[in-house]
Amino acid sequence: MPSELFANDFKAAPYWWDAVPRPNLPLSEPPKQADVVVVGSGYTGLHAALQTARAGRHTVILDAEAAGFGCSTRNGGQISTSVKPGFADLARRHGRERAFAILQEGRNSLRFFGDFVRDEGIDCDFAVVGRFHAAHSPGRYEELARSVADQPKGLEVACHVVPRSEQRAEIGSDLYHGGVVYESHASVDPARYHQGLMARAVAAGAEIVPFCPAQQITRTGGEFLVETPRGTIRARDVVIATNGYTGPATSWLRRRVIPIGSYVIATEELEPALVDRLIPRNRIVSDTRKVVYYYRASPDRRRILFGGRVSLSETDPRRSGPLLHAAMSGIFPELAKARISHSWCGLVAYTFDELAHIGSHDGMHYAMGYCGSGVGMASYLGMRLGQQALGLAEGKTAFDSVPFQTRPLYNGNPWFLAPSIFYYRWRDRLAR
Repeated sequence: MPSELFANDFKAAPYWWDAVPRPNLPLSEPPKQADVVVVGSGYTGLHAALQTARAGRHTVILDAEAAGFGCSTRNGGQISTSVKPGFADLARRHGRERAFAILQEGRNSLRFFGDFVRDEGIDCDFAVVGRFHAAHSPGRYEELARSVADQPKGLEVACHVVPRSEQRAEIGSDLYHGGVVYESHASVDPARYHQGLMARAVAAGAEIVPFCPAQQITRTGGEFLVETPRGTIRARDVVIATNGYTGPATSWLRRRVIPIGSYVIATEELEPALVDRLIPRNRIVSDTRKVVYYYRASPDRRRILFGGRVSLSETDPRRSGPLLHAAMSGIFPELAKARISHSWCGLVAYTFDELAHIGSHDGMHYAMGYCGSGVGMASYLGMRLGQQALGLAEGKTAFDSVPFQTRPLYNGNPWFLAPSIFYYRWRDRLAR
């Protein structure tokens, strides 16, 4: 580990936690009885709990760690329309009508996020800044340009093509071959957003019990028994909102999500003029590589936050930090000597069909599998999940009844991750 890359005050923790540390909630015993037990205190769980608590249900939120310890406060703060497969792919799998509805849900999630932050008055540096999605090869640029020209009718989004000759207006790098700006994509401080969301769930009456994992969940008659290290809770309804941290207490779900580490670094404070050259319009940025990099300026525009997948298997953020730094310097040579102030990791959850999933199994409600684009979709489906737990018709989504796939012999340990990443990196290098 090259120590000269790390600032003197380096932290192996999220940059976002400097201003918003994990809350110091009391280690109380959970109640013996609840209407709703929510497992997981990230965006999904808090939004579900907000719905049930505001409807008058006694709602208890359990977390194995501190509240919001997982990827809800570890992500890069980028918000998109959240659905990875395109219309043609989805239409082949599910038919044109369902494909249209699924993609529309992505648009709904982005709109919901902005409306929720505004209506609830959450101060979290939310801004509609647009995304520059960069092409890492000439062929990928042509594909992006065609996708802009051939948007399915009724699913058009505001976007425009940026040729390589003009990309310096979007990004201070000559590495890419042009790209597309998606004008409605947004940025947020994820920890401040989580803090505001959590405050509203607590104000609605939800009770958060940290460091209290659900160890076993048993259905008996018309209720559930949720066993924890600090006692058993009887509940009418159970909501599973664990995403990349889904564990053995819900083995059926664990077999259907693939936990993947997403790694991020923050640079030390930079000169404002340098940040202005690198990301002149304050866009969020991603690229067309399958093993993607994503990056942005910090909300105060004093640092670059750079994330991606840099190893074939999970590793320590102290080891991933220099690898991310090398990738960042390849895009921005001016950052070669910028030191790392923070390096961290969070677990996202992929699925075998690259779609988020919501529904119920054995009477338990769940939503998860956001495939690395969960800030908006986790919020939106968390809200719908709470409505479904309440039995409300408006909780219906286009993801309902989409089969939640697994694979033979898969038990939640992604043994195939290393060869898959190796293969996709090979494809990325060969892209023309």
